[in-house]
Amino acid sequence: MTRWSFVALSLALAACSESKTEKQVEAAPKPEPIAVQLGKAETRRVDRTLSATGELMADESVSVAFEVAGRVTKIHTDFGRQVRKGDVIAELDPREYQIQLERAQAMLTQALARMGLDADQPGSSATTSPAIRQAEAQLADARSKFESAEKLYKTGDIAQERFFELEKSMAARKAAVDAASNDLRTLAASALSLRADVKLVEKRLTDTVVRAPFDGAVTERMVSPGQYLKENTPVVRLVKADPLRLRAEIPEAATAGVRPGSTLTFTTAAAPGETFNATVQRLNPSLDQKSRTMTAEAIIRNPKAALRPGTFVQVQVVTQRDVPIITVPRRALYSIAGLTKMFAIRDGKAVEYRVPPGTEGEGWMEVPPDSVKAGETVAVSNLAALIDQSPVVAR
Repeated sequence: MTRWSFVALSLALAACSESKTEKQVEAAPKPEPIAVQLGKAETRRVDRTLSATGELMADESVSVAFEVAGRVTKIHTDFGRQVRKGDVIAELDPREYQIQLERAQAMLTQALARMGLDADQPGSSATTSPAIRQAEAQLADARSKFESAEKLYKTGDIAQERFFELEKSMAARKAAVDAASNDLRTLAASALSLRADVKLVEKRLTDTVVRAPFDGAVTERMVSPGQYLKENTPVVRLVKADPLRLRAEIPEAATAGVRPGSTLTFTTAAAPGETFNATVQRLNPSLDQKSRTMTAEAIIRNPKAALRPGTFVQVQVVTQRDVPIITVPRRALYSIAGLTKMFAIRDGKAVEYRVPPGTEGEGWMEVPPDSVKAGETVAVSNLAALIDQSPVVAR
């Protein structure tokens, strides 16, 4: 066989083989359409929310302490007990302060007596004193003698030395009146100082009893009866749990949608199955430099103490209201290998779309607006058997 004959034979065999393959392809059966149930995409209007973590905090929290030093004689409350504003928390031995008060009152009475006043009269009301009245009487006597001597001196009936002597005596008596007036002003100032000392000791005596500054509960007791305390030593720790402050950390990307008046709901493991509502009242004007979050604060009424300070909560904050979205039945979503997808039905074929997380409700879920439009059909059954461009038939 020549070379050219071999080439011709090879071409002929190849043509036959290709013809046979084409016939086999034409003879292969088309895939059967997959029977699916259909649902419809719909337009809904929803409120946009974001999830955040938060913590419940006491509205007020304070360490109750004595302002004075002393020995504890009584403690009227204990850990976990409720107190009302003004209730006595604890008492110190008051005897030392009672003695100080009696001494201060005695010194004040003595100063007022030197001005000729009673203990209940203010020192500033004194315009005269026994010393002033005595000096004024002596001045009047000296003036009378001087005036008589002045007449006699003019007629020559009294010696010049005697006249000058009486003139000097009158001047001395006038100086005595001025000195007594100055002493009265000094005594009046001293009385004011002593009266302030009395008030200060009275306050210290009152401070031997410490009272609750607000309605609350005792979270810690730090002292015992008989213990000597220095000034400002904490006795108990008191918290006010109604209302509560909810503080939530809002991610930086969502801060523009949160403002005072925004509505939020929250849940907590401490009250399973319950949902609580609140309104944002305050925002931190700056972001946390480390976490890049903004703190939002809401006030929550808690009259039955169903919630407690320190509780962690899961918060949903409304960032947009009445937003139109496209939704599909929940049955139209199929998840596999961490991906969620759906199949729109177009021209008898399934068109695959990936669905990111979105708003969901009872029996429906939001899908991207560029995937399907309201009124379009989607597959809601037999999703595991579908792939992109699979032929389908409604059943």
